[in-house]
Formats: sequence, C-alpha cells, structure tokens
Amino acid sequence: MSDIAKTVGKRLRGYRTSNGLSQEKLAEKAGLHPTYIGQVERGEKNLTIESLEKITKALDIPMASVFEKIEDRRDESNFSLKAYDLLSHKNAADREKLYNILLEIDSMTQK
Repeated sequence: MSDIAKTVGKRLRGYRTSNGLSQEKLAEKAGLHPTYIGQVERGEKNLTIESLEKITKALDIPMASVFEKIEDRRDESNFSLKAYDLLSHKNAADREKLYNILLEIDSMTQK
C-alpha cells in the first residue's frame, strides 16, 4: 500500500489510542468492522471519504487533522515533522509535558 495510506493509518491509530479506544470500540462507534479498522491503521486499506468521516467523527477530531503536514513527509530526515506526528495524537496534558521537556533540553543547549 502507499506511504500516504500508512501515514494516515498511523495517525488514526495514534488518535484512537490517545482516546483510550480499542479497535473494536472505535469500529462500534464508527459503524465499521474492527478488521477494517485494523487494516486501515496498518495502511493495508485505502479509506473512502465516507469511512474516514465516520472514523474521525467517532474520534471527535476534524478530518483535516489526519492530513496536516502530510505533503512534507517525503523527507524522512525531517525531524520537525516526526515530532509533529508524535505529538499530534497525544492528549493535552501529555503534549504540555513533552513541550516542557523540550524547553528544558533547549535551555541546556543554550548554555
């Protein structure tokens, strides 16, 4: 499957896990089959717009968040985008903690 399908699937998995949902619970909320959710998360299936809408509504996220910065992923050495992908699906408290860690590291490198 394509890189974009894998990236979208990985992002959806991140949002699902940060919401504390199993694949089965997400599938139930979205009206889809759990096997399908797993295949999407692994990048094995291409999503339809309708299925993506069902999943993002079940996750309570905007559809656009799944595609943010995706066009810039061609450069695998782009650590800013890797950090964005890591942080984007974390809850607010975890994002704040990680940001504070980055600030500490940054202040140490300034000395």
